[in-house]
Amino acid sequence: MRKNQHVVPHGNNWAVKGAGNEKNTKIMPTQKQAIEKARAIARNQQSELVIHNRDGKIRDKDSFGNDPRKSKG
Repeated sequence: MRKNQHVVPHGNNWAVKGAGNEKNTKIMPTQKQAIEKARAIARNQQSELVIHNRDGKIRDKDSFGNDPRKSKG
C-alpha cells in the first residue's frame, strides 16, 4: 500500500510518519535526517513526501509516484 510519508515535529526531534498511521515510523534528531529517511521510504513506495514546519504547516512536498501535477499531453 502506498502511504504518503510525513516529516513532522516530535518534541525536540523529528518524526517520519506514514499517512493515517498512529505510530511514528522513525524518530530522528534532525529534520534533515528525517527527510532523508522519509524520502527513501516514499521513493520505495512510489508515494509522496510531505515536509512540515515546526508549527505543523506543510512547507514542501515531493512526489515519487504518479505526479498529479504533470500534464498528460
